[in-house]
Amino acid sequence: MAKNPYVVKKQSISSRAARAMVDAAVEKAGEMGFAVTVAVCDESGVLKAYERMDGAPLVSVQLAQDKAHTAVGFGLSSDGWFDFIKDDAPLAMGAPAAVDRLVTFGGGYPVKVDDVLVGGIGVSGGHYTQDMEVAQAGLKALS
Repeated sequence: MAKNPYVVKKQSISSRAARAMVDAAVEKAGEMGFAVTVAVCDESGVLKAYERMDGAPLVSVQLAQDKAHTAVGFGLSSDGWFDFIKDDAPLAMGAPAAVDRLVTFGGGYPVKVDDVLVGGIGVSGGHYTQDMEVAQAGLKALS
């Protein structure tokens, strides 16, 4: 059977995997003693799983989603964006202003399965280094 040249098949994170990542991240944040918001999006940047822990800051609601969106949008961690643009004045000035929802500090990671980008995870609620640790715990749920 010939492939249809007008159709593209995409691989995406499952709801089950996204929920497992959120649960692992929330558990890690609880162990660390602070409240976060965790967002997992699919390969298109659409929200797949989400939780705002009791006491998580209001601003973390949008930031967690934007960190996940940032990570999947270019297949690059949100903190990796800072390194990518910091020594390039036009990018450093232009990218954050021009790219909608771009976050250039830690807490967002691309989610890859068998080297295929299937989603993104974003965590917000602590210092960005804490958010990174919690997000990495979410990623470990898939290994």
